[in-house]
Amino acid sequence: MITDASRTPTSRSPRRAGIRAVCGILLAAALAGSPGASRADAFDADAKARFARLALDCVDREYPNKITHELRGDEDVGPPRRIYPAFHGCFDWHSSVHGHWLLVRLLRTQVDAAYAAEARAALERSLAVANIEGELATLRRGSETFERPYGLAWLLQLGADLRRWDDADARRWRAALEPLEREASARLQRWLPKLTAPIRTGEHSQTAFAFGLALDAARASADRALEEALVARTLAFHAGDRDCPIGYEPSGQDFLSPCLAEADLMRRVLAPREFARWLARFLPRVPRDGRDDWLVPGVVFDASDGKLAHLHGLNLSRAWMLEAIADALPPRDRRIDALRAAARRHAGVGLAAVGDVDYAGGHWLGSFATYLVTRRAP
Repeated sequence: MITDASRTPTSRSPRRAGIRAVCGILLAAALAGSPGASRADAFDADAKARFARLALDCVDREYPNKITHELRGDEDVGPPRRIYPAFHGCFDWHSSVHGHWLLVRLLRTQVDAAYAAEARAALERSLAVANIEGELATLRRGSETFERPYGLAWLLQLGADLRRWDDADARRWRAALEPLEREASARLQRWLPKLTAPIRTGEHSQTAFAFGLALDAARASADRALEEALVARTLAFHAGDRDCPIGYEPSGQDFLSPCLAEADLMRRVLAPREFARWLARFLPRVPRDGRDDWLVPGVVFDASDGKLAHLHGLNLSRAWMLEAIADALPPRDRRIDALRAAARRHAGVGLAAVGDVDYAGGHWLGSFATYLVTRRAP
């Protein structure tokens, strides 16, 4: 994510126009299809290339850069590429991490794409053993709070997608990344027993979204200790929750929904019928008539403002969360149509906003779009 970055004020970028055209096609396909149609069916090669380009344009772009680590000595001062040898691009550490995840995810789905050689070269540069060792040294020198929980959860997602990819390069990159993954897992496990309440914001510190990412990754990597800790904390925090005030959302700079992210987390730990009962208590006003107007997408009036542009990401994350919540319910649940209708509405608005005119959104929205359209959420 971003709080400030350099801008490219052009308002008629050909690439932006192309992305909007592709997204319009995607939206039309989604609206024409059945309510549960996978967004991946319409995600063609051209759209994949455009989202990959957003990541390729920033993973090696060192400036502008927002460094947020704690300074404990002169060795912690330096250019981003020295402090974060692998993840110094894309304005901030977590955006760089999920920019690399985007490349891995898209390469897994289209290994012979036109951008494949460039993407592999970028991953080869970043995920070299020496670079990961440098990242680990920086992490261990710094505060336990560094990138906790959002960035650490995305790092675990990067590792999980590398594990799912049957590819010689991916196996080498995965082996290089493993020490950093272990450190991220250990940090979360040290933190969870001390966390006395969930963090219900709409930005990076939110626990529900990070718990969901980390839980998926822990299951993919058979990290039983982390999985058990996350499930225990999730149930302790949220099993009794009810009447989430979704009508108060969004706050003006959210990129995550506190209510939907919690529901998206709980569907990962409850069986369908149990989840359906929990959701009825937690979000009792979800319509049963298929309407899409019960949840209104966020509106951005100034996409060059990094905080205001967060709302573009909110629309994308809401869309995939709504889809996943609907998929987790028993097949005849009467709320499914309204959840999927709201998901389509948010996806259309969110995908149309993904472009490279403003670095405020261009450095990270491609990752959220890829997560949505490739149906990354299990």
